[in-house]
Amino acid sequence: MKILVTGATGYIGKRLIPLLLNDGHTIICPVRDLKRAENYFKNRDQIILVEADFLDSKSIEKIPTDIDFAYYLIHSMTNSAREFHILEEKCALNFKRFAEKSSIQQVIYLSGITNDTKLSKHLLSRKNVENTLSSEKYALTTFKAGIIVGSGSSSFEIIRDLVEKLPAMIAPKWLNTKTQPLAIRDVLSFLQNSLNKKEVFNKSFDIFGPEILTYKEMLLQFAEVRKLKRWILTVPVMTPKLSSYWLYFVTSTSYKLASSLVNSMGVEVIGNKSDINKILNVNPMTYKEAVALAFKKIEQNSIISSWKDSYISSGKLKNYVHEFINVPEYGCFKDYKKRKLKDREKALNKIWAIGGETGWYYGTFLWKIRGFLDQFFGGAGLRRGRRHPTELNAGDALDFWRVIYADKEKGKLLLYAEMILPGEAWLEFKIEGNYLFQTATFRPTGIAGRLYWYAVMPFHWFVFNGMINNINK
Repeated sequence: MKILVTGATGYIGKRLIPLLLNDGHTIICPVRDLKRAENYFKNRDQIILVEADFLDSKSIEKIPTDIDFAYYLIHSMTNSAREFHILEEKCALNFKRFAEKSSIQQVIYLSGITNDTKLSKHLLSRKNVENTLSSEKYALTTFKAGIIVGSGSSSFEIIRDLVEKLPAMIAPKWLNTKTQPLAIRDVLSFLQNSLNKKEVFNKSFDIFGPEILTYKEMLLQFAEVRKLKRWILTVPVMTPKLSSYWLYFVTSTSYKLASSLVNSMGVEVIGNKSDINKILNVNPMTYKEAVALAFKKIEQNSIISSWKDSYISSGKLKNYVHEFINVPEYGCFKDYKKRKLKDREKALNKIWAIGGETGWYYGTFLWKIRGFLDQFFGGAGLRRGRRHPTELNAGDALDFWRVIYADKEKGKLLLYAEMILPGEAWLEFKIEGNYLFQTATFRPTGIAGRLYWYAVMPFHWFVFNGMINNINK
């Protein structure tokens, strides 16, 4: 069967597609950035990539219409635009118009649990999208989930940061809000098993784990799995803004995502019971089991997707990495280094392992100071790390950089800075023949940009010189 998967490069999409491929389906993926998606899904004959954006009705015309089923996985949780709900509705409306002209029989939509009388703006938007997608031309199946627990998920990584960094916490009162966490594996089972299942056509189901837990209990149970002793005191004096800053400075989340989460975490996420587990033969695991499974994946370096790889995890890039692939030549400052290679393979391996826990090979203290300053002024800092210790793909987050181009066979890695800067910056590693080239490029904005470059120039000389020497060591 031909299946359309929107949000193909997102957290859920990248995990769902391999399961559908294993079932023998052909997958149609409309993506905003074709070159980025080609890195994720290379050497997959059963995947058809189409560059299309559901905010642009004309671009959707490129998508084939001979499709049997579709998954709607488009969300804007971290979008900072005040009118994000308008954008989500527009996406849903354009998708619906396309689907009604196609041969799609069933659309499966993953939403959020919306049973509380007082919903956040994001949950209200999810509810509105469900109403928009409803159609007489195809069957709509809606699954509503709360907190999703899995390696690389935003909620998992935030809880992990809090538990592993803070032996004791003075926390906001919303930690007493109740929710029903669900493992990512179970979410995927619901999505996969509902395909062409007539019993779920034109129906909506809440999907949730077997326990009702407060966020405080989730933190403490997480600590138990990690064999850590933690103390948590909740106080009523933290405003939403203060709570957002608390999350932002303690965890790896951006301030925009922290604000969105705080607004949502004040709402109880308790699902309505149904017979969906029996219909689809899914027996959700407990929260502790989900956490333990996530750490197995982390230990095996098999994290398929991470929320940090979303462009809007930093708020600097929007849709297309390839727009930044041509490093400017004019009006720029450059720090250029060249070394004769001692061992090509070892140098390549070091370049592909750069950042994250490995670090930047020289001046670690200075990199940490720069990361702290970036975080202080609202940037990503060094907190995002990297998804995999030795693999890099275009679009991956790498500390406060974004991977723009990565081809190990050709010996080239290009990074774009997502830190707070009075300008734009690129960092390129390239191997040609017997030489290693390392180039830092900065295109300043106004006088502030030029003053910034001259202020950091002495540090750049030591850091970049030491970095290329240690890569080639």
